[in-house]
Amino acid sequence: MKTEINNNEARQIWNKYLKTQYLKFHTLESEAIMRKLAKHFGEDEDFWGITGLLHDLDMDIINGDYSLHGNKTVDLLKEEGYDIPEMFKAIISHTEGVSGNEAKRETDFEIILSAAENITGIISAYVAIRPDKKIAGTKVKSIKKKLKSKAFAASVNREFIYDIEKTGIELDTFLQISIDAMNEIADQIGL
Repeated sequence: MKTEINNNEARQIWNKYLKTQYLKFHTLESEAIMRKLAKHFGEDEDFWGITGLLHDLDMDIINGDYSLHGNKTVDLLKEEGYDIPEMFKAIISHTEGVSGNEAKRETDFEIILSAAENITGIISAYVAIRPDKKIAGTKVKSIKKKLKSKAFAASVNREFIYDIEKTGIELDTFLQISIDAMNEIADQIGL
């Protein structure tokens, strides 16, 4: 079993299992945000980015059975020959509280992955209602306003987003990093 995964291997696995366009966009967004956050925290940008890219690898396979979500991704990665405990725990714990999942987000890395992958939903939904449907010019204050509205992008776990402050980063800084990361890949994700 390999205890590391490189970008090329991760992309091949990502392409093999993820087929739905919005899931591909979401995972690319998560990857971009995780890379920028890794840089902010002085962590391994590739490792964090790859974890963001692969965190929802099972979504096209579980057919809506969220009790399998996360665990099935880890199973797929093990079948591909990988054993990366820190990544696997973050992937499983990002589904904390979903369909009886007992895994808890404990480390900063786990909390950050959950925040990063959830903020993509708020930002993408906000961009979708903008007249030009473009992320360019998106402001932190606009995203904060939408975060406060529970009816907006209602399926997004706001608690996981607000938990980012437990890692020592302010919410506004996190939101700016996330907007910037998604803006940098706007052409790849249709924003």
